[in-house]
Amino acid sequence: MVDLRTYVFLDSLQLQMASYLSTVSKGYLPVGGQACCIIEIAPGIEINTLTDIALKATHVTPGMQIVERAYGMLEIHSDSQGDIRQAGEAVLQAIEKKDSDRIRPRVLTSQLIKNVEDHHAQLINRTRMGMMLLRGDTLFVLEVEPAGYAYFAANEAEKAARINIIDVMGFGKFGRVYIGGEEAEVLEAKKIVEKRLAEITGREEY
Repeated sequence: MVDLRTYVFLDSLQLQMASYLSTVSKGYLPVGGQACCIIEIAPGIEINTLTDIALKATHVTPGMQIVERAYGMLEIHSDSQGDIRQAGEAVLQAIEKKDSDRIRPRVLTSQLIKNVEDHHAQLINRTRMGMMLLRGDTLFVLEVEPAGYAYFAANEAEKAARINIIDVMGFGKFGRVYIGGEEAEVLEAKKIVEKRLAEITGREEY
């Protein structure tokens, strides 16, 4: 039996988010403005079968496929929101689930660090895959479970404010998002991200 952990639809990939996915994806790269669906399941090995179902259902393109022992994650994108929704529905039907069977996101950490110091910024920049964090920036760190919602959170942050996406980790046990920028903009992004995550329906797992 397949457990549906994350199921979320992104109506329009923002420019930084699309570019970020392109730095970490091993599949076919998305571009800004495309629709996107993130699906995370357990056990991880079943994501291969679900990828096959999604691609055969309609015209969508896979960007990321992560296969771990515990969890598997699939990101698909398309110019057509209708095609993405159709592919997602095909996956849900195959595992006999509805989107309401997903796990509701739970925020474990939501913290702000103001006026970041030089060496702290350098530590983060050494391992980041997105934009750089600079001295004096405000840093927003979000930790969320299930992990797949991290991509949704980062995309919503970019919609809400003029921020920089520093890093996003959207697979494994926990998802993490690092956002940087001017204090007022980062505060607005934090507020909107927490609101959008709270609006996602699903079952309580914790």
